[in-house]
Amino acid sequence: MTTTQMPDTLRRILDYSSRADPYPLYAELRRTPVARQEDGSYVVSTYRELAELLHDPHLSSDVRNLAHPMRSHEGETTPPFINLDPPEHDRLRRMAMRHFGPPHTPGLVAGMDGDLTAVVSGLIDGFAGKEQIDIVDDFAYPFPVTVICHLLGVPREDEPKFHVWVDGIVNSIDYNPKIDPKEKLEKGLQARKDLRQYLGGLLEQRHGRAGDDLLSRLANDDGPDGRMTDEEIVATANLLLIAGHETTVNLITNGMLTLLRHPEVLQRLRDDPDLVVPLVEELLRYEPPVHIIPWRAAYSDITVADTVIPRGSQIMLMLASGSRDPDRFHDPDRFDPDRRDNQHLGFGSGIHLCFGGPLARRETQIALTELVRRLDRPRLVADPPPYRRSPVLRGPIHLQVEQGTG
Repeated sequence: MTTTQMPDTLRRILDYSSRADPYPLYAELRRTPVARQEDGSYVVSTYRELAELLHDPHLSSDVRNLAHPMRSHEGETTPPFINLDPPEHDRLRRMAMRHFGPPHTPGLVAGMDGDLTAVVSGLIDGFAGKEQIDIVDDFAYPFPVTVICHLLGVPREDEPKFHVWVDGIVNSIDYNPKIDPKEKLEKGLQARKDLRQYLGGLLEQRHGRAGDDLLSRLANDDGPDGRMTDEEIVATANLLLIAGHETTVNLITNGMLTLLRHPEVLQRLRDDPDLVVPLVEELLRYEPPVHIIPWRAAYSDITVADTVIPRGSQIMLMLASGSRDPDRFHDPDRFDPDRRDNQHLGFGSGIHLCFGGPLARRETQIALTELVRRLDRPRLVADPPPYRRSPVLRGPIHLQVEQGTG
């Protein structure tokens, strides 16, 4: 059986005019769990089907397995491990994880609490005397950028350069040749090239020089799986630099916006800081930083919800829709930090579960706790705020907040 969805729903979701609130459109999509689009791609929007696909070995994360290759990945000779399949994905992820988390460095994230709190406190100190602050520019962006630069060994003063490249890459993720200007693609491809070249230059400086940063460790450490090639290290660093701050910026900003829209929950967090742990999990379900995995490829013909998806087809996974699926979550459109059964898709699932999830969680927990504790009577200036262009990595581009001065 093949089900066809009117493409207008997806078009409206991707259109910028829906960025502030795509959730009613996700509800429309869920009426057809697996929907074939006019271009032969498939959109999956319900929790059960998404969870199954994220664990299905017949689904490929390698763009080279698409019947019609994506233009936005042209020239990517060594993909990051997030865009590879086993066994290469597993090998490279293990090699990166040796220096980033358990079992080899289990205390990395937990051991950063003092440094994370110090960065957050310093940024909030800078709010003194200001009646209005931008949560994005003044806080949510500089915080994770400082952290990921330190972890990777990227000079913080180079941020203006890679900020431009990251914006170009993120803006081209959802490139559609039918509606987008070619310049959008060209800027993205050039940005990928420039960022790889920049990271390659930093890596050259690390060979033969021991250091605590991730680039130095990857360049000089031989583990059970050997050592990554320079191309693999650059691809891994590229992934971590982009994902290490883009998603966390959105998560923190979405979190503060949600708390300001729910003042009773904001007050609860102020009174009980321990609430932040389940609160961030609910935030990952309710207002996640990543809404869409724009493509996966079918290794072979697969059947999902009685729909046959042919080999090589592009499959779009609507994660944020799945996390609001009423067949999986009770009262899904309510923000409820007391929610008990909360196996959301905010960080994906399966073998590609977000590599930096533990760090993003802890950054957001500390950020929101300190913002709520120290801001004086914060109020939204505009609701909804202006949003970033991307429907994939969704969050406000600015979040203006007024605070008391007395």
